[in-house]
Parts: sequence; structure tokens; C-alpha cells
Amino acid sequence: MDREELIKELAQKNERKIVLVVLDGLGGAPNETGKTELESAKTPNLDRLARISEIGLVHPISPGITPGSGPSHLALFGYEPLKYQIGRGVLENLGLGVELKRGDIAIRGNFCTVKEENGKLVVIDRRAGRIPTEENRRLCRLLQEKVAKIEDVEATFTPGMEHRFAIRLRGEGLFPFVNDTDPQKEGKEPIKPKATDPRGEKLAKILELLLNRAREVLREEKKANYILLRGISALPHIPSMSELFKLNPAAIATYPMYKGLAKLVGMETLKVEGNGIEDEIETLKKHYQQFDFFYLHIKKTDSYGEDGNFEAKVRLIEEFDEKLPLILELKPDVLAVTGDHSTPAVLKGHSWHPNPFLLHSPFARPSGVEDFSERGCARGNLHIYEAVDAMVLMLANALKLKKFGA
Repeated sequence: MDREELIKELAQKNERKIVLVVLDGLGGAPNETGKTELESAKTPNLDRLARISEIGLVHPISPGITPGSGPSHLALFGYEPLKYQIGRGVLENLGLGVELKRGDIAIRGNFCTVKEENGKLVVIDRRAGRIPTEENRRLCRLLQEKVAKIEDVEATFTPGMEHRFAIRLRGEGLFPFVNDTDPQKEGKEPIKPKATDPRGEKLAKILELLLNRAREVLREEKKANYILLRGISALPHIPSMSELFKLNPAAIATYPMYKGLAKLVGMETLKVEGNGIEDEIETLKKHYQQFDFFYLHIKKTDSYGEDGNFEAKVRLIEEFDEKLPLILELKPDVLAVTGDHSTPAVLKGHSWHPNPFLLHSPFARPSGVEDFSERGCARGNLHIYEAVDAMVLMLANALKLKKFGA
């Protein structure tokens, strides 16, 4: 019996409610002040909660591994991230409401800014200045009009938020064995699509044609004059949270990828009226009686980290801290607050650093630590463990696991 089978066997349903708050990219690294963003933020409510909770640090995958958002979220949801590898393109498409069938290819796109140097394209802004979402919609309509079919393959372009969009390719003989074209850094050429397996040869050819056409369509745009392709993937099979953990789960998120991830594991995605933290908490309140597990995702901590904006990330953490009492008013039986991964502003990207983790329930053994921070959590009684065990701890504290053995 493996770990997944064990939890499935022990899981039991009751009326207790679990709220998992994920501040995307919460963890950081010290800047010139010697403090991380979380250590720099004024968080009296989180600190007060930490004093009466269990706290620790979690590795999304394993020590030293820098994770993407997909596997790190899956781990928090209780799925072995090395067993269930899900492409970002699938998550982006599902999150935007795109129907995916077996055999479809799903891709996450970034509008970007390029310039020509010595006959070659060079990426000068991977996110096209985070163009407004309305501009994104206009450009996707343009691409849909001009690049709807590539040989025998149908292409669907769906706008996301800011610079992000999704592509679905539908046709015969397509397999997701092609590299991403995003060089991950400015000042470099976009990477040419190449098959990583002989079965990916047709898709690589289609993607090269798609990129060439997109360049012609977008050439005169001031910012978004090219596209980068990421997370080239196909629909996998993954058991639902209801099947594994006997939960009735719901997701509260504003960004498409995280809605897509939630759908993939069987969560109902709840509509949020607005994009702010308080809007998400209002959605939690509105639906609180309907579900027993809530995943509440806050994105901007990660965005500010990727932008290298230390101060804005600090302010966002402080804003969440101000709103935390609105969640506590609901008196969830289990409340967990963490990040999916660390995104230090000093690195302008995801990192390998373990994430702060707080678990509050009537049965928690307080760590006796005075603050919720990386250093505080390092002294907590949960110590440092793998994120895949977080769900087991949440279930246990909600009395949703039976005893193992006689």
C-alpha cells in the first residue's frame, strides 16, 4: 500500500471545514536590510495567530529544487508532485474555461516585446510590460482571425489576464513532446520549437509556423509584438480530491491557471466579483456553508516578487494581514496559511527556499514562537517537511482521518 492508497483508505467525511490560504510566492530572501519581505512586513494578526498555532517550513518538492506553480500547488493539495506532472498549458486553458479533449495540445502563451538585432529576434521584455487585459483581448481576437488554422490543425486563442493567454491546438497526430520557446531571461533569442521525442515532430513544425504567422500579425504592435510558448502539454488523468480525501472542495482564485489546477483535481471554482483580497474573502463568506474545503489563492505576492518589487510585496502581505480577521470571523475548524513556493524579489523569480507554513486548529500544539516569518517558522514545531504532507495534517486536524491499524 502506498501513501495515496493509505490516505484514501483512512479518509472519512464530516462537517468540519478547512480553509487553505495560499499567498503565491510568499517566501523570500533577505535584501540589503537583512530581512525578507515577510520579515519586513507589519503582520500583527498573523503573528498573533502564529503564537497559538503550529508553524514550520515546507519544501514544495524536495530541498534545493525550484518548483513551478503547478507541482507546488499539487503538493499542497496532497498529490505527489513527481507522480502527477501537469503542464502549465493545461492549467491555463482549463482555468479560462477552454474545453480540452484527449489528443488536444494545450499551451500557455506570453505576449512579449522583441527587437531585431543582426537578423535575429531578441526578447527585451518577456511580459510586454504586463499589457492591460483589454489589450490582450484585442490581440487574441486578431490572432484568432489570422491564425485560426495551421495546415490541418485548428488553433484557438483565449485571452487571460495582462500578458497571459492560452492556445489550444486540435488535430490528428499531435503529441506534447516539444520544448518551451521562452528563454526565461531578457536579452536572449526566443528558443526554436524542437521535438524532444520523435512523436513531437509534427507539433514542432506546427508551432514554428504558428510563431512565424504570429510575428507577422503582431509586427507593428508597440509592446506585444511577439509571443512565447510555455507549458506545452496534454490532458492527464488525475483522481479528484473527493475521490481521494472524501472532500467537497471549492477554489477561490482570480488567475486562470489556478482555477485550471483546481478544476483538474475536482474543485468547484467559485466566481469572484472583483480582483482584490477582500473580494475573495467575500466569496468565501458567501459560499461557506456549501463546501468543507476551501482553497483561497492570492496571486500578487508572486507577481511583485517576479518584478523585483520588494516594497510592493511587503505591502501586499500587510494588506492580507489586515483582512485576516475577516476569515477568522468564520471560525474555520482548520486554517492553513502558506505559499506554494518562494519568490524572492532579490531573485526576481521562483526559488528553492522552503515556504512558511501556519496550521491553526483547536487541536494544534502551539510552537511558542512570537512571529510568522521564515526565521520564526524555522523554530516552529512542524520543523521542515515536504508540502505533500500538509494536506494530511489538515485532514488530521479536521478529524477527517480514521485510525490506522488495530
